[in-house]
Amino acid sequence: MELIKIICAVILPPLGVFMQVGIGKHFWINIILTILGYIPGIVHAVWVVAKNK
Repeated sequence: MELIKIICAVILPPLGVFMQVGIGKHFWINIILTILGYIPGIVHAVWVVAKNK
């Protein structure tokens, strides 16, 4: 299941974060980072998925 979350985090960062932690502060931070730039959104999403195992 972790592999699917990481793949989602790379393809669509907010989806990967949502699957890991739900709608919370990390989800909204990731939405903002993804809007500002796709790469920061990916980095944050992968970090959240890897951190919250």
